[in-house]
Amino acid sequence: MAVKVATIGLLFLLVGGSLNSLEETERGCRKWQVRGKDICCDECHRGNRLVSHCGPNPEDLCTPCETGTFTQKPRVLRCSRCSQCEGAQVLVKKCTTTTDTQCGCKDGLLCGDERCSFCFKKCSKGEEPTEKRSCRKCPNGTFNDQNHQRCKPWSTKCPYPDQRIVAGGDAFSDIKCSNVSLSSLKAVESDHTAHVWPIVLPVVLSVFLVLIMIVSNLKRKKKTKEKIAKEPIIRTPTDDPETLIATECSFHEAEEEQGSSSSESLVSKESQDHLLA
Repeated sequence: MAVKVATIGLLFLLVGGSLNSLEETERGCRKWQVRGKDICCDECHRGNRLVSHCGPNPEDLCTPCETGTFTQKPRVLRCSRCSQCEGAQVLVKKCTTTTDTQCGCKDGLLCGDERCSFCFKKCSKGEEPTEKRSCRKCPNGTFNDQNHQRCKPWSTKCPYPDQRIVAGGDAFSDIKCSNVSLSSLKAVESDHTAHVWPIVLPVVLSVFLVLIMIVSNLKRKKKTKEKIAKEPIIRTPTDDPETLIATECSFHEAEEEQGSSSSESLVSKESQDHLLA
């Protein structure tokens, strides 16, 4: 039974291959019109080019394309040359009389158009393609998490109100958000305060000490000024006439006061002697 099944399958393959060969090698005109004594071809068989528009025999009006050429049009006088895979291209499927050569690109490269007539570098994650068919790293503030795609800007905020940014973006990924409870937020704030105080406290103390020194210096200067203001001013004698006159007047006044004081003491003594007598 198994042998019979295998035989039937082989027959189907052979018949199918024969039909394909007949279709590929079938020649002549497929559709035509009779015009007088001649037959004029409207459409050739697939893979055939037109030899003559009209003639007595439809099979002589069209002929298959030569090796290395093909055509996909039903009524052309010349077949097209098959494409060649070159450079970074690799052969995917050989050329036939009805189809052109199919080329692909080596690993890590992409086809530049539908016909894959050229290849260019395939950009990986964290990169984006340029106009010069090369790749460049995503600029700062953008990312790309897919192969051969344009870079996108980082998100500026989390998608949900109860989320907070826990990590910044990079060339490969967007910002990372996470759900944060109120208790966690308070713990983070207190921890942040605990880290800030060791830095702020020395600055505050330094400013306070500077203010104390400034105030102390101001008080010291004020006391010095008051002391200088209370001390008598001793003028050094000069040759200035006005100064000499002022000094002489002061001297005479002092003598007069001394003289009057002596006279008063003499009068008082005489009065006491008179009373005793």
